[in-house]
Amino acid sequence: MDSFRDSIYTPENVDKLVEDARAINANVLIVQVGRWMDCFCNRSSFPRTHVPIDADFDPLDDVIEKAHAAGIEVHAWVNATPAWNLATPPENPEHIFHTNGHDVDGWDNWLNVRVDGEQTVGANLRNIDPANPAAVDYVVEGIASIVREYDVDGINLDYIRYPDGNTANYQSDWGYTAASIDRFQAATGRGDIPEPTDAEFSDWRREQVTGFTRKIFLTMYDVDPQAALSINGITYWFGPQTEGGWEATRAYSEVMQDWKAWLEEGIIDVNVAMNYKAETDEGDRIQMYDEWNEVLKDWQADRFSVVGPALYLNTVEDSLRQARRALEPSADGNTVVGWSGYSYATPSNASGSPEQADAERERLAHGLTAEDPSGAEPLFAQPAAVPEMTWKTEPEHGHIAGELITRDGAALDQVSVSATNLRTGAKAAGRVSDGSGWFGFVNLEPGRWLVSIELPRGVVGQPVDVVEVAAGEIVTADFAPLVRPGRP
Repeated sequence: MDSFRDSIYTPENVDKLVEDARAINANVLIVQVGRWMDCFCNRSSFPRTHVPIDADFDPLDDVIEKAHAAGIEVHAWVNATPAWNLATPPENPEHIFHTNGHDVDGWDNWLNVRVDGEQTVGANLRNIDPANPAAVDYVVEGIASIVREYDVDGINLDYIRYPDGNTANYQSDWGYTAASIDRFQAATGRGDIPEPTDAEFSDWRREQVTGFTRKIFLTMYDVDPQAALSINGITYWFGPQTEGGWEATRAYSEVMQDWKAWLEEGIIDVNVAMNYKAETDEGDRIQMYDEWNEVLKDWQADRFSVVGPALYLNTVEDSLRQARRALEPSADGNTVVGWSGYSYATPSNASGSPEQADAERERLAHGLTAEDPSGAEPLFAQPAAVPEMTWKTEPEHGHIAGELITRDGAALDQVSVSATNLRTGAKAAGRVSDGSGWFGFVNLEPGRWLVSIELPRGVVGQPVDVVEVAAGEIVTADFAPLVRPGRP
């Protein structure tokens, strides 16, 4: 449920939203509260939305109270990178558009930059750079504050990726900020400005998004281990069956969103994939939709996948056809755990007015719960419980996190970190600290682990720490003090 329309602006909006959710036997509401580094709530570290709603009304609080009373979970949808998307700047002088936007230079400017110097996608959309350490930490803390202050069942991340608006498909033209280029050059020893198609630069940018996601996951986990983290996965164009493998897809190569690896590592709990295709043979859209559905069913890696179709592109009848195919087993016998139609405000391609949208929503609910036009058993004829995330409710693995900060306050960026199980010899490698010195490992076997770092030149300290990993817990690896001789 997006918040671009007045779906949660008043208590009456929320009443209707919950009533409509019950009409289709929904068990989860994904409610957009964070659009552009702000919040439709009163108690997060993000500033309150600019939308003129009653100052005493907290939309997120109201949704949680009413949805939970109806037995429906609430997952707070937060846009991870969009900073602003209006022609007029925000009125709030504390918004990052002003404090870290166009008028600020160097690393203090958080807005992503295209290779041609542009910072805007389309008419107005500006996005933060996933390679800027301060920008990442701002978003991580904003999300943690929502989990800390509200009884949400989960966080749903949209735009956890690099932007659209590229000169060609299968490449990203973004990531040319001062922070990004400085950090890339420091990591690789190169002195040139890489081309958008540069493989090393693409891998490095992709890892920035993965590290961003990992940091959100572990920071949330530290606040509430039971809160689920989902992402809105990209499924542009054809699936890997036609493209020639996962790394050839636009999700991986263009927007740098390696959600397949995130599921395998366990740094997301649910992939709510945006499989937005019209139900038509024109342009092979049906083939695209079905290819991605097959992948979503087979690539869950002991986590969950949900198919998220575009209701707004289709008739109600076509959306029902797509829903049935989404929920049937793959050729290997696997199924996704759910269906999440987008969007509540536009439940079909005939939703031109609020009145039409209400009527189309009722038709969709009737087809899902009472009478499917195909004559098949309605998909949601009975209420269903949210599937249990046993890796959360009955955890068998634990996690490690830490920070590499020198005694004089400098963050050690892009330092190699590894963890070795002292009993089995199993090793988790390939990790580097981020721009704030933070690092993390997830889903490790309980037991004693040796965490090792490669100390940068000019830094003195103990390069190892032994920690005890316990199931369902995060343990901190501590390397203090790290000293730069000659510094206070």
